[in-house]
Amino acid sequence: MKAAEDYIKTFSDLIKAQGYISQQVFNCDETGLFWKKMPNRTYITAEEKMMPGHKPMKDRLTLALCANASGDCKIKPLLVHGSPGSFVEWVNLVFGPTVKKYLQENNLPVQALLILDNAPAHPPNLEDDILEELKFIKVLYLPPNTTPILQPMDQQVISNFKKLYTKHLFRRCFEVTESTNLTLQEFWKDHFNIAICLQIIYQAWLGVTTKTLTSAWKKLWPEAVA
Repeated sequence: MKAAEDYIKTFSDLIKAQGYISQQVFNCDETGLFWKKMPNRTYITAEEKMMPGHKPMKDRLTLALCANASGDCKIKPLLVHGSPGSFVEWVNLVFGPTVKKYLQENNLPVQALLILDNAPAHPPNLEDDILEELKFIKVLYLPPNTTPILQPMDQQVISNFKKLYTKHLFRRCFEVTESTNLTLQEFWKDHFNIAICLQIIYQAWLGVTTKTLTSAWKKLWPEAVA
């Protein structure tokens, strides 16, 4: 708590010194997503527990979600397959070009700040690996152990995304049983694959509102929310 409180002042000074506005400041954070996990009280989970040699269907993947403090620029999520190299690729191939295009289209100065925690997946020298044409991006690491308190994506954004994911997953299950000959079990076992999961991730991320994204910054950068 003490480190987080001290850092809020440091962060505010840095923002003022560099002249960043909320459209230019981004936060990215990873979360685990059990993409095949149903809430415990559902029929699928109950049936699954009765199967011989029961192992819960909880295929886990890691997602990185990223947006700016004004909440009007969401970046395409990164699906992490355990290789830290993929984060650098995402910054260079997705984050950088998206932010550049967004700033230019909105007639804003082409400079941006990417805020990260110091998770192992984030190379500490990330700025060195950014492509020459994207050097307008600066990287800032939050102090250790302050993520739950300060990290904007951790303030309801990720939990809101996961609720929307479950909602869209239920909707897909309903549509399948209504409009095809598949039973729910058949769909779940044989047809619910990573491709459908990606569509649902896309829909859920689309559904996270600007208000949710903006209010997430109230601890780290209260001025931006005001």
